[in-house]
Amino acid sequence: METVTLRSGREIVIRPIRPDDGQRLRMGYRALSAQSQYQRFLALKPRLTDADVRYLVEVDGTNHYALVAATTSSPDWIIAVARFVRAADDPEAADFAIVVGDPYQGEGLGSELLELLADAAITRGIRHFRASALAENVAVRKLVRRLAGRLARERHFGPVDEFEVDLAA
Repeated sequence: METVTLRSGREIVIRPIRPDDGQRLRMGYRALSAQSQYQRFLALKPRLTDADVRYLVEVDGTNHYALVAATTSSPDWIIAVARFVRAADDPEAADFAIVVGDPYQGEGLGSELLELLADAAITRGIRHFRASALAENVAVRKLVRRLAGRLARERHFGPVDEFEVDLAA
């Protein structure tokens, strides 16, 4: 568990996700704007199904790893999630995703989560992160480029951009 201070001065606790976080994850997801939900899944997804929740909280900690963030004043309210899933086609690569609750966007939480996620990935033998994002999602593009300036590749496919980040650099 790690405590960080956001630009606004709010204290945030970041910890690995747990299997008992399902209901907290649902509540946090419902609090996201429709745009944030769409940007996270690249599709309209008004609610998380039971199967979605199981997949998102039942991680093995090696090939599928996730962090959650909550305020110190409301530790049961998940305000952000970051995760990686090791790629089946390359054991040194993982796909990552981050979602930050709307009231906390632009405060540095995504950067904190991505750095912690990258550190966890490196210790698990992952050397590259990959991500897909809507081309209009400027925040994720800035976030990826900020990851210590290690952007290895960026490709554009119509409304979707793909990124690859070298974690070993």
